[in-house]
Amino acid sequence: MPTLYFIAMINLFNTHIETLSLHRVGNKSRNEAYFLSDIPYNLNDEIAPLLKEYFFKPFREKEENYFQFAHDVDLEFNEMYNFASEIFNTPTVENVHEVSKKITKHLFEQSNHPHIKNGEVYVSYLTNVSIDNNIVDAIGIFKSEIKTDFLQFEENGSNLEMVLQQGINLHKLDKGCLIFNYKKEEGFKILTIDSNRYDARYWLEHFLSVDAFQDENFMTKKYLKFCQDFAKDVVLPAEDKKEEVMFMNRSVNYFAKNDEFEETNFLNEVIDNPDLISEFKNYKVDRGEKYSIEDTTNFPIANNAVTDVRKKLKNVINLDTNVQIKLDFINPESAEKFVEKGWDEEKQMYYYLIYFNKEQKQ
Repeated sequence: MPTLYFIAMINLFNTHIETLSLHRVGNKSRNEAYFLSDIPYNLNDEIAPLLKEYFFKPFREKEENYFQFAHDVDLEFNEMYNFASEIFNTPTVENVHEVSKKITKHLFEQSNHPHIKNGEVYVSYLTNVSIDNNIVDAIGIFKSEIKTDFLQFEENGSNLEMVLQQGINLHKLDKGCLIFNYKKEEGFKILTIDSNRYDARYWLEHFLSVDAFQDENFMTKKYLKFCQDFAKDVVLPAEDKKEEVMFMNRSVNYFAKNDEFEETNFLNEVIDNPDLISEFKNYKVDRGEKYSIEDTTNFPIANNAVTDVRKKLKNVINLDTNVQIKLDFINPESAEKFVEKGWDEEKQMYYYLIYFNKEQKQ
């Protein structure tokens, strides 16, 4: 039975906001300024749980794709990497607040596209964060951009008046990132969200300057995505829809039952046709760089990533006669043994022949 890898998993349930600095950043191209608070924000018991839900909820609901700080020359030239290191090295309230000002100024310098919206910037120091079964500290950087209209009501003599005001929606964080004090040598492990993708490069590339974190989770998903495209581009034209589905079926099951990926074993187990093995290798030479797997033949398998991919795969054959055949991804041998494809000369049509003993009750 394979060992379970708890890769790329976080738990924010017991996380505590130790400090919070609140600033505002404008759009530089529109000559809007930034505003830096003199002292950290004093969180009270009423606001703290609301902010925790506002900050953390998007990360609990989002698929965990990790990033790391990067730089073309050297990691030491990445400004955000240096700011994060400065905070983690001296996590006092005063130092976190001073570095939060540098972070806000850095964000302002990247806010020079006309589409970028002004907004509030929250920089927080977090403790008791669980990642990959390790308890670490983290830095949270969040930005609210979109203002929502809401009504307040005031008594005016004998009448009740409506007052239109604007504020942020606590159910939708616009932008945010969590920088974990973990894997520093690789550029720290980072989670990020961007709900308003009007300029995707602004937050990820210009402000954070990150690349994908190439861990087991990343490699498992990338390799399975490569297999999925190979099935669509090569297996389907060469064979048929059933074989396309069954190839992915066998591929996912290989990943599900093994701790380690080894490419030669994988190909021998999932591909029966020798011609398709050579096609697979050629496809990898041509397309491997796109999936960051061009030189990859061995890596540990992340079981939770396999589960995520399996949920998204389609295992249905749709026929032009308005009939669907659903194949079982858990028991692939059933489709191999009990589903046959043929050609009917009289009707001049393809057919699927399905063997069974009895119909199952729903």
